[in-house]
Amino acid sequence: MRRAALVGIAVGCAAMLVSATGLVEAQVVGDRVDISGSRGAPRTISTAPQRVAEPSAAPSEVDIPGQRPVADGATPPFGANLFTGGFRAEREDGLNPEYVVRPGDHVAVRLWGATTFDGELVVDAQGNVFLPDIGPIRVGGRPNAQLTDLISAAVRRVFTDNVRVYTNLLGTQPVVVFVTGYVLRPGSYAGVASDSLLYFLSRAGGVDPDRGSYRRVLVKRGKRVVAEADLYRFLLRGELPRVQFRDGDTVVVESRGSTVEVTGQARNAYLFEMRDASLEGGDLLELARPSPDATHATVVGTRDGKPYADYLTLSELAPTRLLDGDQVTFESDRHEETILVRIEGSHLGPSRFAVPRDTRLLSLLDHVEVNPAVADVESVSLRRASIAARQKQALDDSLRRLELAVLSASSQTDEEARIRGRDAELIASFVERARGLEPEGVLVVAGERGVEDVHLQPGDVVTIPERSNVVLVGGEVMIPQAVLYDPDRPLGGYISGAGGLTDRADTDRFILVRRNGEVLPGDFGAESTQRIRPGDEIIILPKVPVKNLQLVSTISQIVFQAALATATVLGLD
Repeated sequence: MRRAALVGIAVGCAAMLVSATGLVEAQVVGDRVDISGSRGAPRTISTAPQRVAEPSAAPSEVDIPGQRPVADGATPPFGANLFTGGFRAEREDGLNPEYVVRPGDHVAVRLWGATTFDGELVVDAQGNVFLPDIGPIRVGGRPNAQLTDLISAAVRRVFTDNVRVYTNLLGTQPVVVFVTGYVLRPGSYAGVASDSLLYFLSRAGGVDPDRGSYRRVLVKRGKRVVAEADLYRFLLRGELPRVQFRDGDTVVVESRGSTVEVTGQARNAYLFEMRDASLEGGDLLELARPSPDATHATVVGTRDGKPYADYLTLSELAPTRLLDGDQVTFESDRHEETILVRIEGSHLGPSRFAVPRDTRLLSLLDHVEVNPAVADVESVSLRRASIAARQKQALDDSLRRLELAVLSASSQTDEEARIRGRDAELIASFVERARGLEPEGVLVVAGERGVEDVHLQPGDVVTIPERSNVVLVGGEVMIPQAVLYDPDRPLGGYISGAGGLTDRADTDRFILVRRNGEVLPGDFGAESTQRIRPGDEIIILPKVPVKNLQLVSTISQIVFQAALATATVLGLD
């Protein structure tokens, strides 16, 4: 009978699908329904009994995401990702040991020994099951785990010896629970009595992240509150009230209470809801979990209608009362006694040194072991992040000016407009590539007077180059390569050794990069003044193929600026 009902349901669903999509044939074969038609290959619907992973979505659930994203730029509330998981992917079957038996539930009972019985009993409206030769046995309101003991005790009052009892709760009655308040999809949702609170909240789309409370979720039975959930307890400690739902119960998500926003160096940088009108700083520290290097917190808010701000250590923050709307920013504000400096290039021994904050470069080099025959300690250079950041900012400013010049340029004729259009495409590609360059932040510390004894900063990288007897020639030359150094060879001789200039080469200027990181502008017109040294790199710049003289000047400046900051040749095509 049950199999026939399942097949009938499947055929009915198939008929609905035929009506909705224009499919023309449905055939029942064993435990499945084969459907075919003009809109695609045959499809199969199984009618075999199986566990349902997800109840059919209500019409309002079909095209609406399970959790609405938080507004752009806003700090998400703590717990905003709670309902992106799988709470509604699997349903309870109601057969867990803690399930409380209710009227309408089905219980299988088997007796063997002095008497026998094998049947399925239904819990009546009074909470009893009637067992032949025994009479009514009250099981309603008792946990599933106690069923066997309850029925065994009743049987032994009649058959005192040699009777064995087996019970099994076969199925539970479905319930319909209303979910309302500040959820994304208020409505009524079907489940079983032992489904979790999170299951019904997930069916309703979860707590509204902009308006709903994660700390006040009520389960009401009529006018009576039977359970109250604080979802923070579940998120932090896995604690959730166990509710056995009844038909008609209501889950109410209340409006969000007072909040404190956490930003900066914290593991949990979220918007935290308070249970009361205020929150102690120590409780916030437990929720926010500042990063290990965080030492201070800035508190910004309102007190007595006036702006309020304070800068506190974490120990001072702990007893501070925080109010609705406060923003707490954790940060590191400590002066380390030691800094970390890295050594690269031709050296022996460790590559990182932890040194006192006031250490100078020459003091560090005294502790760096090198091979004097290989290392060129007179050409040492230093890279610094703050210098790289300034070079990057200067390059970006120049690129913005170039874009503005291109956008503001006007054309007098159609031909001029076409030329400007082609130039604009070239420049757009040029700007995109230029923005991807990362300046090296080289600080030249070695010169004619020796190595400058500069103060070191955290993260500095000291480069000790190897001695070299070659000169690198690159950029717009026919064959970029290394040429052996010859003190009598002029600049043109090195370029000839690399095959000469390409047609795209700038014949006015070039770049000369020294081993100490110094980048010098070169002028072909003053070739006799350019003294090439061993280990130098000659970079031939490209010419700018743009007709607009103003743009030519701006682009040439950027190409030159990029070469100085990154030792990279940036062409327009």
